Amino acid sequence: VQQPGTPLSDQEYQQFFTSLQTARRASTACFLRALYGCQNPLIQRLDKYENHGVIPEGPICSELPGIPFFPNFCTFSFYRCTMKKYFIKV
Repeated sequence: VQQPGTPLSDQEYQQFFTSLQTARRASTACFLRALYGCQNPLIQRLDKYENHGVIPEGPICSELPGIPFFPNFCTFSFYRCTMKKYFIKV
């Protein structure tokens, strides 16, 4: 059992993104995030699922070369959407 607030394992990410494997589905989730923001209950449910039930407080460390951290998970998620790098982990 993972600690609340920690990112999913690689296998868990594979399951998490099963429904978002196509860029179109991931793009739709990003559209909803842009439209309603990170406080939307659906978006929060996705963010919590992605992080074992707790949306992490900032700063968020990332696997992105040249961008080691983001001030919070919402900023990281918006970056992921904006750059169309839907499946990058923190």
